[in-house]
Amino acid sequence: MNLNRIDFTDMRPFEPEELPAAYDELLADATFCRVATSVFPDIPLEHIAHTMRGCHTCMEFQAAFCKPFLKGLVARCANGLSGDFSAVNPTPERQNFTYISNHRDIVLDSGLLDLLLIEQNLSTVEIAIGDNLLIYPWIKTLVRINRSFIVTRSGGIHDILHASQRLSAYIHHTSAVKQTPIWIAQREGRSKDSSDETQESLLKMFVISGTGTNRERLKDINLTPLAISYEYDPCDYLKAQEFQLKRDIPGWHKSQADDLINMRTGIFGWKGHIHYQAAPCINEFLDTLPDDMPKPDFFATVARHIDNAIYRGYRLYPANYIALDLLKESRQTKQPADKGQAHYSPAEREAFDTYLEGQIAKVQLKKPDVPFLRHKLLEMYANPALHQLSLKGQE
Repeated sequence: MNLNRIDFTDMRPFEPEELPAAYDELLADATFCRVATSVFPDIPLEHIAHTMRGCHTCMEFQAAFCKPFLKGLVARCANGLSGDFSAVNPTPERQNFTYISNHRDIVLDSGLLDLLLIEQNLSTVEIAIGDNLLIYPWIKTLVRINRSFIVTRSGGIHDILHASQRLSAYIHHTSAVKQTPIWIAQREGRSKDSSDETQESLLKMFVISGTGTNRERLKDINLTPLAISYEYDPCDYLKAQEFQLKRDIPGWHKSQADDLINMRTGIFGWKGHIHYQAAPCINEFLDTLPDDMPKPDFFATVARHIDNAIYRGYRLYPANYIALDLLKESRQTKQPADKGQAHYSPAEREAFDTYLEGQIAKVQLKKPDVPFLRHKLLEMYANPALHQLSLKGQE
């Protein structure tokens, strides 16, 4: 597939010459203007428009608007943000990594990654975003200004196949030709119970494009596992609520209104501390795999390697250990002596219990199944600890 002959115009981020028209489109949208003035309440809309029109590239727009917004958000809604990229050591000369991460928050997973990269004077990532989230035209325009590329998730089988071919070609083009870093989640949609597993179908999509063996095609895009750890997930009660709705209502699916509530809650809810941990690029690992490895085994092995790299990279907080212990106690299993309690105090355990009660109280169901909801919340916080501790036990 000749990457230079494929038209990515309708899916890629805007080019500099396309930005003036994109700005005009946004500023003509009344809803966008209301959102903009609510996000920056101390800045008149005329000044916002003037600053936008002075941004000649997507990265200039991000520096002018996204960086201050995200820094302010971390100051108000989190207890610190940290990142460790020493395993890959990105530099201005080499930063075309494809970061593949667990997925917790619809908007902030990639947004806060960008903030960390901006503060290291590195290029921001191009962000894979599903078209199901582009609820209004102005959102699609805004995300493309914010260096996002569109992943098609709707249509028939042939539409999806064609979209996968274009997506694969675009990722290879972005890494090899544009030399730009990419962020993509390890699976479609967020992992509601924090049991993070890489979809093998995603890896198969990556190798549709490129040349050579599947190993060589994966190496071309420099896959780099990235673990994202939020101390608290503001959407945890919404995810627990979804579990009950799916249990009680056959065929239940989230609405667009639900997506908006999740996005707003994730952005503005309390997150505690947030940490990003990059693992080494998997290229060296790929070189250790046998040349004659059957395809199903190859993709399964690579997926598990990415999973384990993410598990190792989790930053565990007291809530993770407390939730794990509470689950063990609820199952009446014998708890290893001080396995979790060494990582938290009685006061922290009591505070987490109070937190759980407060989150369950936010659930808006006619008949909330409180034991079920509590169990799902505990799973969300326990699974990162369970994965990491199990992995260390195997090693």
